[in-house]
Amino acid sequence: MPFTSGRSGTSVTYAAEGRTGGLLALVPGTAGLLTVAALGIALLLLLIIKVRLQPFVALLAVSVAVGLGAGLSVTELFGTVQKSGAVPLVEAGMGGTLGHIAVIIGLGTMLGSVLEVSGGAEALSARLLALFGERRAPLAMGVTGVLFGIPVFFDVGIFVLAPIVYAAARRSGKSILLYALPMLAGLSMTHAFLPPHPGPVAAAGLLHVDLGWVILMGAAAGLPAVLAAWGYAAWIGRRVFVPVPADMAEAAEEAKRAVAAQSRAPGERAAPGERAAPEGRAAPGERDASESPVAPESPAAPESPAAPESPVALGTLLAVIGTPLLLILLATFSSVVFAPSTGRSVVEFFGHPFVALTIALLLAYWLLGLRRGWSRASLEAVSTASLKPVGNILLVVGAGGIFGAVLKGSGVAQALAGTFDGAGLPVIVLAWLLAVVLRVAQGSATVAIVTTAGIVAPLLSGSGSSQAHLALVIVAVSAGSIFASHVNDGGFWMVAKYFGIPERETLKSWTVLESVLSVAGFAVAGILSVMV
Repeated sequence: MPFTSGRSGTSVTYAAEGRTGGLLALVPGTAGLLTVAALGIALLLLLIIKVRLQPFVALLAVSVAVGLGAGLSVTELFGTVQKSGAVPLVEAGMGGTLGHIAVIIGLGTMLGSVLEVSGGAEALSARLLALFGERRAPLAMGVTGVLFGIPVFFDVGIFVLAPIVYAAARRSGKSILLYALPMLAGLSMTHAFLPPHPGPVAAAGLLHVDLGWVILMGAAAGLPAVLAAWGYAAWIGRRVFVPVPADMAEAAEEAKRAVAAQSRAPGERAAPGERAAPEGRAAPGERDASESPVAPESPAAPESPAAPESPVALGTLLAVIGTPLLLILLATFSSVVFAPSTGRSVVEFFGHPFVALTIALLLAYWLLGLRRGWSRASLEAVSTASLKPVGNILLVVGAGGIFGAVLKGSGVAQALAGTFDGAGLPVIVLAWLLAVVLRVAQGSATVAIVTTAGIVAPLLSGSGSSQAHLALVIVAVSAGSIFASHVNDGGFWMVAKYFGIPERETLKSWTVLESVLSVAGFAVAGILSVMV
């Protein structure tokens, strides 16, 4: 079975030359494999865009179709009823991918939920606004988006930070774009470029890259990209005036009054830091969990003791957010700088993503929860509720792993590699272009990342590329996945409706902002790839 062979070159040669089933019976050899690849991608886009099939189902169906079209047998794809030593491609792809990232996404989701519900975002924004002053409020909102965007999903950040944007724009009397766009740029960059968000974590699993390198290269490319996006936000915000949406601002005030009344009502206290969501606001979850432009309703929060009135200390927030990043980076550098030793093993243990995120979550439980009056039941309820939207994310990412395994096992990936090598197109450029095409065509950033990573991972197999270079390829994929958010992206409608921006102005502001982030991030990654 080609995929389970230890030597990818031998496996792929057998797949390309020894198979005659499927479409290869009509178009043999490399031409047939390239035809299978093209038809597979076209079928994926058709199922998602026209048929409106759920991305997990679409990826799974296309993986099977590509495998059969490339001549793989049913046994190679799914195995047999009797147990054997060979692992079928579907199981290898799903298990090999989720075995690494499921724990990271789960821990990261719970950490972000505790930060959100505790009121940490409001405290962080308030401190930064006080530090930067009213004149630099847009910059404060941008920094808030970057810092708060590290541990939480994109739409959770919008849900939590939108009322602060309303207040800043209302006080200044200026366009809401001046304050919303910098914050959105920070949230979007961290969502696409940095772990523990699903896209970069999934790509790291598929390309077998340490998360420390992904964090380092993601930050190296993402921070200049977000600075470029802030520059565009300042330019367009002064030229396009969009008032604060009265209905959303009023709904935010009503939500605050409802929470206050609930916390005073005997026997019906609010959850720690809970904010009732206005009707029609999106629930916390993954940015691309739904392809619908209408945001889902917010789930009811569990009952628990009322939130403490004292704001969360800035140092506490930075400690919780920074701890996992610091531990993971230390482990990465220790593996490069120090010789094997007991000390290095200790550092690498605490810097493993599983351990680092567990430590950060326990810190959040104590510093943001128990020490501020939460009960253990409240912590359990908040953590459990945060995992509800994760199922869709994991299934889509796992299906992307299956797609990559089928491409490799059938020889399609090696055929693509040979073609692009002959054309002289660097893999990092190919990765960005593929992600851009998939993103613009079907809208989902996560689908674009996992599909592109599945295609390019076999192209890098056996190339001898360093971890730093592979991490930059992931950055290129991530950058391409956010290019030109438009009407087929749920994020486009979320931004338009939350901030009351007409569709035409949303295209001028948000769509271009995402394109600036994408191009700038890719440009930095391309420059760095020449140096590492």
